[in-house]
Amino acid sequence: MTLDPVNIIVWIIIGAIAGWLASIVMKTNASQGLLTDIIVGIVGGLIGGFVLNAIGVGGEVTGLNLGSILVAFIGAVILLALLRMLRRA
Repeated sequence: MTLDPVNIIVWIIIGAIAGWLASIVMKTNASQGLLTDIIVGIVGGLIGGFVLNAIGVGGEVTGLNLGSILVAFIGAVILLALLRMLRRA
Protein backbone atom coordinates (compact mmCIF):
# COMPACT_ATOMS: atom_id res chain seq x y z
CA MET A 1 0.00 0.00 0.00
CA THR A 2 1.47 3.35 -1.02
CA LEU A 3 1.29 6.49 1.09
CA ASP A 4 -0.74 8.69 -1.17
CA PRO A 5 -3.34 11.12 0.24
CA VAL A 6 -6.27 8.80 -0.48
CA ASN A 7 -4.73 5.92 1.48
CA ILE A 8 -3.95 8.22 4.39
CA ILE A 9 -7.58 9.37 4.45
CA VAL A 10 -8.75 5.73 4.32
CA TRP A 11 -6.49 4.84 7.27
CA ILE A 12 -7.91 7.80 9.23
CA ILE A 13 -11.51 6.76 8.48
CA ILE A 14 -10.84 3.11 9.37
CA GLY A 15 -8.98 4.19 12.50
CA ALA A 16 -11.83 6.44 13.59
CA ILE A 17 -14.47 3.74 13.11
CA ALA A 18 -12.43 0.92 14.66
CA GLY A 19 -11.20 3.06 17.56
CA TRP A 20 -14.69 4.32 18.31
CA LEU A 21 -16.18 0.80 18.25
CA ALA A 22 -13.36 -0.56 20.41
CA SER A 23 -13.80 2.29 22.91
CA ILE A 24 -17.49 1.42 23.21
CA VAL A 25 -16.73 -2.29 23.76
CA MET A 26 -13.96 -1.55 26.28
CA LYS A 27 -16.05 1.20 27.97
CA THR A 28 -13.44 3.94 27.45
CA ASN A 29 -15.63 6.01 25.15
CA ALA A 30 -16.32 8.72 27.75
CA SER A 31 -12.60 9.41 28.25
CA GLN A 32 -11.59 9.28 24.57
CA GLY A 33 -12.02 11.92 21.93
CA LEU A 34 -11.99 11.62 18.16
CA LEU A 35 -8.21 12.01 17.85
CA THR A 36 -7.63 9.27 20.42
CA ASP A 37 -10.11 7.01 18.62
CA ILE A 38 -8.25 7.56 15.34
CA ILE A 39 -4.85 6.84 16.89
CA VAL A 40 -6.13 3.74 18.71
CA GLY A 41 -7.77 2.50 15.50
CA ILE A 42 -4.66 3.03 13.35
CA VAL A 43 -2.36 1.38 15.88
CA GLY A 44 -5.04 -1.30 16.28
CA GLY A 45 -4.89 -1.94 12.54
CA LEU A 46 -1.18 -2.63 12.82
CA ILE A 47 -1.60 -4.83 15.91
CA GLY A 48 -4.60 -6.66 14.45
CA GLY A 49 -2.77 -7.33 11.19
CA PHE A 50 0.27 -8.66 13.04
CA VAL A 51 -1.74 -10.89 15.40
CA LEU A 52 -4.06 -12.30 12.73
CA ASN A 53 -1.15 -12.99 10.38
CA ALA A 54 0.74 -14.68 13.24
CA ILE A 55 -2.14 -17.10 13.87
CA GLY A 56 -2.56 -17.77 10.15
CA VAL A 57 -5.86 -15.99 9.55
CA GLY A 58 -4.38 -13.36 7.25
CA GLY A 59 -5.43 -10.02 8.64
CA GLU A 60 -4.65 -7.23 6.24
CA VAL A 61 -6.00 -3.73 6.05
CA THR A 62 -6.58 -3.47 2.32
CA GLY A 63 -8.84 -0.47 1.97
CA LEU A 64 -12.16 0.87 3.12
CA ASN A 65 -14.05 -2.39 3.65
CA LEU A 66 -15.59 -4.41 6.46
CA GLY A 67 -12.63 -6.79 6.71
CA SER A 68 -10.19 -3.94 7.25
CA ILE A 69 -12.42 -2.38 9.90
CA LEU A 70 -12.70 -5.75 11.66
CA VAL A 71 -8.91 -6.25 11.68
CA ALA A 72 -8.39 -2.74 13.07
CA PHE A 73 -11.19 -3.26 15.61
CA ILE A 74 -9.63 -6.49 16.92
CA GLY A 75 -6.26 -4.81 17.25
CA ALA A 76 -7.78 -1.75 18.93
CA VAL A 77 -9.53 -3.93 21.51
CA ILE A 78 -6.23 -5.71 22.19
CA LEU A 79 -4.47 -2.34 22.54
CA LEU A 80 -7.07 -0.94 24.95
CA ALA A 81 -7.00 -4.15 27.02
CA LEU A 82 -3.18 -3.95 27.26
CA LEU A 83 -3.34 -0.29 28.26
CA ARG A 84 -5.94 -1.10 30.91
CA MET A 85 -3.69 -3.84 32.35
CA LEU A 86 -0.69 -1.49 32.40
CA ARG A 87 -2.66 1.21 34.22
CA ARG A 88 -3.68 -1.25 36.94
CA ALA A 89 -0.13 -2.51 37.44
